[in-house]
This record gives sequence, C-alpha cells and structure tokens, in this order.
Amino acid sequence: MLELIIVTVFICGYLAIAFEHPLKINKAASALLTCVICWSIYSFSIVDKDMVSEVLLGNMSEILGILIFLLGAMSIVEAIDSYDGFRIITDRIKTTNKRKLLWTVSLITFFLSAVLDNLTTTIVLISLLRKLVAKQRTRLIMAGMIIISANAGGAWTVIGDLTTTMLWIGKQITAVEIMHKLFLPSLVCMLIPLILLTITAKGNVRTPPLKNISVTQAVTVKERNTIFFLGIGALLFVPVFKSVTHLPPFMGILFGLSVMWIFMEYVSHKRPSNEQYRYAMLHAIRRVDMSSVFFFMGILLCITTLEEIGTLDKVTHWLDHTVKNHNIIIMLIGVLSAIVDNVPLVAATQAMYDFPTDHAFWDFIAYCAGTGGSMLIIGSAAGVAAMGIEKIDFIWYLRNISWLAFCGFISGALVYLLQSVLAG
Repeated sequence: MLELIIVTVFICGYLAIAFEHPLKINKAASALLTCVICWSIYSFSIVDKDMVSEVLLGNMSEILGILIFLLGAMSIVEAIDSYDGFRIITDRIKTTNKRKLLWTVSLITFFLSAVLDNLTTTIVLISLLRKLVAKQRTRLIMAGMIIISANAGGAWTVIGDLTTTMLWIGKQITAVEIMHKLFLPSLVCMLIPLILLTITAKGNVRTPPLKNISVTQAVTVKERNTIFFLGIGALLFVPVFKSVTHLPPFMGILFGLSVMWIFMEYVSHKRPSNEQYRYAMLHAIRRVDMSSVFFFMGILLCITTLEEIGTLDKVTHWLDHTVKNHNIIIMLIGVLSAIVDNVPLVAATQAMYDFPTDHAFWDFIAYCAGTGGSMLIIGSAAGVAAMGIEKIDFIWYLRNISWLAFCGFISGALVYLLQSVLAG
C-alpha cells in the first residue's frame, strides 16, 4: 500500500512537470512539492524516524555534490556572458552562404556544448542566428540543427550535459573514457542530419538590417578575452583537478570559480562606482537560473524515495526478464527522454543498475539519454530554450526536425554498437 501511494504521488508530480507549460506551473515547484510529499509519506510509515532522517541526509550529500557543481558551472558561464565573452566566437562568423553557415554554426555548437553545456550554447548560437538570418523559416531550420548539435556535443564530455555529469559524479564513467568512446557516435549523430539538410540548402541568407543602437564600450577586448579563456579554462580544468587530487568534481569547479571571482573583483573595482556591480561575480551569480537547480534537487530526491521503497529494483527485474537485451533497454530510455526529462531517467537508471565504472552500459546510457531528447522540441533544455527564443511550434518541429534527429540518434547508436564489437 505504501509503495502504491508513493508511486501514485510520483506519477502525478511527473505529469505536472511534463505539462509545465499548459498548467503554467514551473516544473521546479512541482518537483519540490512531489519530493517533500513522497518523503513525508515514507516517514509516516516508518517507526524509526531517526533512521529515515539519516537515509535522507545520506542521499542528500550526493545530490549536493551535483548541485554545487551545477551552480559553479552556471556562474562561470554567466560571468563570461556578462563580459560579452562569447563574441570571440560569434564575431568570426562572416559567411552568408546557407551551406557554409549551416556547417559553421553546427560545428561550433557541437564543440562549444562539449565545453559549456547544451542549454547555454543553444541560447548563444540562436541569438547569433537572429543577427545573421532575416528569413524566419531558414532560421528555424538552422535552430533545429543547433538543438541536435548541442545535445550531441554535450553527450561526449563529463561537463557538456547534466546527465553525463551525473554519471561522472556517480563514478559510473570517467572523463577520458567517455570522450574516447562517445566522440565518434556523437559526431555521427550530428553529421547525418547536417548532411541531409545540406542537400536541400541552397543560395545565400539575407541578413537583417542593423539596428541603430548606441552601445557603451565598457569592456575592453583584453578583458573580454581574458574572462572567456579564464572561464573555459576553469571548466576544462575540473577533470584534471579530480584526477590529481581525487577530490569530488565540485571542488574543482569551486576552485575555478574562486579564481575567476578574484580576477573579476580586481577588474570591476577599477571601474567607476556606478559600473562596478555590473561586472562583478555577484552580478553573474544572481543571473543563474535557480529554478533549474531546485528542479534537479527535487527530482533527484523523488528518485531516492523510489529507491528506498524498492520500486526501482522491481522495475530492473521486470526489464531484465521482459526485454532482456540491455542495448534495447537503453535505446528505449533514449527515445523516452524525448518525451520526459532525461535527468530523472538517468537518476533512476543509476539507482537500478550496479555495473562497474566505465562499463559499456553507462557509456551507452550517456549517449542515448543525451541525444534522444532532440527528437522532440520539449525533449531537452536546448529545445525548450530554442522554443522560447524563436517561438518554434511543436508540430512544425515534429514535421521538419524530428525525423532528422531520429536518423542521427539511430546512426550514432549503431556506430557505438559497431565500435564496441570491433573493440571486443
């Protein structure tokens, strides 16, 4: 009876998260309420309340590691953006040829999302498209390719996608191995849709007229470049820091954040008093999307409840005895991640299975969960961001982009499986 009640509450909460936009209730609020209700029901049913608190705090210590890492990474990205650091990349795109622009934008997105995250990369590149492409349909097609490229690029590094980061922090994968095993499948996942779109892309794009806006050149080129390379360096240094010190990844991100913070304090205090706050780290931190952080915390705590009552073990046994083939199970998870958020799917998988570090199971999960969300506009943070910026219609995306994303997803999965067979 207890299990049925908690699972029912979880399903209701999950539906509220999935229908966030029609309900007009932020998914973070739904996730937090669901986790509190689930844990409260569990606590009421157990005589030893102290034991419940100990279990909850034990689970919370792992979740906090993920949340601190996420906060640090998001703060660094916001700091780069506050100094307009991404212009180093965007200012170098000059071509108006559709095919060249499509390839340039897609490749930049693929590699940039591996260093930043797919959400931030999508926002930066789609904002750039609005400055380069006047015709909306052309812009929407390219925006769809940006979503596919961002999700594919984020899958092959431990800092490019939250689900991959979760697997890394959970010690299911290591930084070097995941790059070695997933780079080629992720690249193919991006290249197949790109090649298919290139066939139909012809002519040049028309650029929109420049807006006559007076801009104060408050940031020097030297400051902008320094912040950009300092921030990217801080993110890239995290796996190195973990390998050298054997400390959790969030300590590495805190080290990078602190170095940037000190530098920004020094730079901002050289400005007039009315401009200092705009270029300080505190301003960047306050721009971080805290609702995303609360959402991750809520959904991960929900998953831990299901783990404690034994539901996830039962699901594992059912899948193993019904589907049996782990590769098919993982690909189904990838397809499902286009419908529901991939964070709880990966969190549930981590709790259900106990394979060793760098096992093929975890590598394939990282690929499928990271790239499967491209098949629907609501299937990933990158897609939702693009939907908001460009007002992309769900049905339009389904007709024009979903089949491309599916082709890429399947192609990359087949490349991974072939690669695994060849590697023995």
